[in-house]
Amino acid sequence: MKIKIPYGAGLTALAALAIGTLFAEPAFAQAAADAAAAPAAPKLDTGDTAWMLTSTALVLMMTIPGLALFYGGMVRKKNVLATVMQSFAITCLVTILWMVVGYSLAFTEGVPQWGDTIGGYVGGLSQVMLNAMTGSSVNGLAKTIPESVYMTYQMTFAIITPALICGAFADRMKFSALLWFMGAWLIFVYCPIAHSVWGPDGFLGGAGVLDFAGGTVVHINAGTAGLVCALVLGKRRGYGAESFAPHNLVLSVIGASLLWVGWFGFNAGSAVAANGTAGMAMAVTQIATAAAGLGWMFAEWIVRGKPSVLGIISGAVAGLVAITPASGFVAPGGALVIGIVAGVGCFWASTSLKHMFGYDDSLDAFGVHAVGGIIGAMLTGVFAREFLNPAVPADPATGTAAVAAKMGLLDGNAGQVLTQAYGVACTLVYCAIATFIILKIIDVIIGLRVSDEVERDGLDLNLHGEVVP
Repeated sequence: MKIKIPYGAGLTALAALAIGTLFAEPAFAQAAADAAAAPAAPKLDTGDTAWMLTSTALVLMMTIPGLALFYGGMVRKKNVLATVMQSFAITCLVTILWMVVGYSLAFTEGVPQWGDTIGGYVGGLSQVMLNAMTGSSVNGLAKTIPESVYMTYQMTFAIITPALICGAFADRMKFSALLWFMGAWLIFVYCPIAHSVWGPDGFLGGAGVLDFAGGTVVHINAGTAGLVCALVLGKRRGYGAESFAPHNLVLSVIGASLLWVGWFGFNAGSAVAANGTAGMAMAVTQIATAAAGLGWMFAEWIVRGKPSVLGIISGAVAGLVAITPASGFVAPGGALVIGIVAGVGCFWASTSLKHMFGYDDSLDAFGVHAVGGIIGAMLTGVFAREFLNPAVPADPATGTAAVAAKMGLLDGNAGQVLTQAYGVACTLVYCAIATFIILKIIDVIIGLRVSDEVERDGLDLNLHGEVVP
């Protein structure tokens, strides 16, 4: 049915509209200005979301089964089940702790009423139990993907970091002590460091420390904690007198290969978008890893006369570690240098440096992760050519190069090297002190180390009642 409006009535209505618009012009103008000034509402992007879902799965694969196999193949046969159990149990434990409080402490703003000293060091409690999260909510650090995806992606980082520490004290920590230590370490060490570097008001990130995908937060943090653990627990029984040769290097090669593939989610995924930064991060990750594998291999070949399988896979992991903080900031040429330096440097740290100081870092967690992370963090300052904070999308009108120039981060600013050193030093000092305190408290309450008999007969049988036939 058509409704007819009389001609005269139509003219009257149009006239009224015109008069109203004329006299209301300031109000309309103000409304338009307010709309222009208001920040654009977050818009979820299906491409970014799909890439981040994939990256999340890739990073989880790095721990189980990647790291579990990598470490499991390097220990003696009587401890292989205990070693893979550590990675699997940590995955379960950290998932729950991250959901309950970890994510909130790491990636929300500090609570103002707690005082200015909290802001920048640790987050608040607004996301305890993820109670404010919905299927469409977003985090201010990742506005094109659901917050649930961002939370789970960051969860996989929180999972692998404490799992890396296990390599330093392989063969000698109680399983009960391990669970208590990893839970406390996540809350009191990982979350504050993650917030300081990546949080919305983090003091290290605010100071200009660059860590694209976790060289400081993950690797220097875990490697330093590993060294403290090795020193507090002491050397393995028979260290220096018995053979501690890996029982199955094929498992370690498979694990290292899974780490290599999964690391693309680690580094390229840290762009938090399917964009050019992710593409470059993937490219430089591949280049640096290959260069480091060759660097370690040739260094070992020269020093020891033969290139070993354990050496080349350790070198590749060292390259992955070193390119992690730099992956969103450097070009392929810088990645090549970073890889070579990391391969040779971590070979030296895992052999000469360890023997020089006499500590028993069982699987070279410090030599590969802390030293590789420090190399990568410092060389990020040297080779940084383009700055793109994934939390702050580049302005299409200016581009990332203009942002970089504005922040003084083009062409390896010498000041940036000092800033990187500041970030490294803060992480080393805080992590070492906090880790030592946590270990000492646990040692007093339940003890850290298994008995000599358990260590002699193997952790698999004595701690878990199982053995590999």
